[in-house]
Amino acid sequence: MGFKCGIVGLPNVGKSTLFNALTKTAAAQAANYPFCTIEPNTGEVAVPDPRMAKIAAQAKSAQIVPTRLTFVDIAGLVRGASKGEGLGNQFLANIREVDAIAHVLRCFEDGDITHVEGRVDPVADADTVETELMLADLDSLERRVVPLRKRAQNDKEAKEQVELMDLALAALREGRPARTVAVPKGAEQAFEMLNLLTAKPVLYVCNVEEASAATGNRFSEAVFAKAKAEGAKAVVISAAIEAEIAQLSDEEQAEFLETIGLEEPGLDRLIRAGYDLLGLITYFTAGPKETRAWTITKGTKAPQAAGVIHTDFERGFIRAQTIAYEDYVTLGEVKAKELGKARDEGKEYVVQDGDVMLFKFNT
Repeated sequence: MGFKCGIVGLPNVGKSTLFNALTKTAAAQAANYPFCTIEPNTGEVAVPDPRMAKIAAQAKSAQIVPTRLTFVDIAGLVRGASKGEGLGNQFLANIREVDAIAHVLRCFEDGDITHVEGRVDPVADADTVETELMLADLDSLERRVVPLRKRAQNDKEAKEQVELMDLALAALREGRPARTVAVPKGAEQAFEMLNLLTAKPVLYVCNVEEASAATGNRFSEAVFAKAKAEGAKAVVISAAIEAEIAQLSDEEQAEFLETIGLEEPGLDRLIRAGYDLLGLITYFTAGPKETRAWTITKGTKAPQAAGVIHTDFERGFIRAQTIAYEDYVTLGEVKAKELGKARDEGKEYVVQDGDVMLFKFNT
């Protein structure tokens, strides 16, 4: 479905190390999972989901095909990017194309790695990037709203657009990102069409030193407090450790993780957090050939979920046989049918995370 999460941050915060670890991990998965690098700074990674192995065991599937998320390594931002400083224009253009922002923050001290601002303060770093994005949004809106106000006198659609722009402008002038705007019900899609950088959901990625990978540190604690206040998400990760893990076999990874007190790679948490940030859920199809995960947004109805597999499925949708994950892995398809746990759902059914589905359709 092309969901993209942009990795952003100031220079020397570990952003590219993290992205390289992601792509190496994904390349290592290539034997089992579809993977491709679309551009040098873009990579698709499998979304880890332990439910798939259990479904595949019940279905006796020959292979497992997970759902995927695209990460984009966006050029490092510096103060003044909104005015074109550094790679400002390229940064802003690239960030407009992603659905969410994974904001990498330096939460470690290292005298050998220079900080662009001359100090380690991840909250201030986050504010620097946010300010540049707000200034870019402000400039964009102020230029667009002037001709639109003239049209709005005789054009209902233009009038509605101006009203939404004014809401965003008020927030930005108060120093608040566009995602804090209380958008009127029914106008969500129109607001999204304004394509504002600060309307995108944010995930703060606290890049800590190796010793703090399992517990975090005082810097990451400050970031988590900021995220909580904003209703955003945060995750702790050590890019240095992830770069090491990406080079190891599965067996070596498990042993290494145990020695440093981690249950799973930080990248798995990052991928899942990015998936959650975008408001995505997973449903499954299962059979002897494969168990496959499919990505949809929360609230998607059955015909549209079917359309993710093929447009013909949505067009000719009749019904969907649906078994909840727990029922499927506990009972299997045949027993679930016998016990009435396999439901026939119609066009108004809202697909739930973990549903195992079989679609009936006319071509």
